Amino acid sequence: MRKILAVFFIGVFGYYMLAILMDFPFGIDHLNPGLAGAYLKDTVSKTGAVNVVTSIIVNYRGFDTLGEVTVLFLAATGMSALLYDGKTMNRSRQNASVIVKAGSRLLFPLIIILGAYVFIHGHLTPGGGFQGGAIIASGFLLMFISYRNYHVSHRILSNVESTAGSVFVVLGLLGLLYGATFLENIMPLGIPNKLFSGGLIPLIYIAVGFKVGAELTALLDTMLKTVK
Repeated sequence: MRKILAVFFIGVFGYYMLAILMDFPFGIDHLNPGLAGAYLKDTVSKTGAVNVVTSIIVNYRGFDTLGEVTVLFLAATGMSALLYDGKTMNRSRQNASVIVKAGSRLLFPLIIILGAYVFIHGHLTPGGGFQGGAIIASGFLLMFISYRNYHVSHRILSNVESTAGSVFVVLGLLGLLYGATFLENIMPLGIPNKLFSGGLIPLIYIAVGFKVGAELTALLDTMLKTVK
């Protein structure tokens, strides 16, 4: 009896959900007027990027994205300051098995390439700087948990992070100097669906990808270490 009632309620729920979805208009010809409709209709022609979400994040509301990147930097810096006490630190666990170590050596460069691909093509495909940076950090995480003595230079990571952040700000200021607003897309838009398109958008996402990857890698390295 319980199974019959469960099937009945699931069927009723599914029916009403399907009925609701059928009432939603789909397609660009059925867009509701307003901000969302304007984004979907005009984004490709105005930005040259076919990924509408990317255009909104790093172009229309790029100043907000700069704030988000700043928050991530402050969070990573604060966490590192809490965990690091100035003493010699190392990982307390043993090395992983030979199979895991060999596999990590094989997968690591492929993960880095995938992360770079994601943020370089962020204006063409789902993804972008935050996702690509997280993928790159996951590659370093694999090496951290496979090799006890695998180290990264925090000085290099800091330089990469600060350089990427500076590039983001400089690109935004160029919009003020040669355009009218911060992060205005002042470069040629190119042909949509081509790699060299979208104006400033791919450059911004590349900077964000390096910045996020460096910050998360440094944070993971610090979190996985203990006082020796």
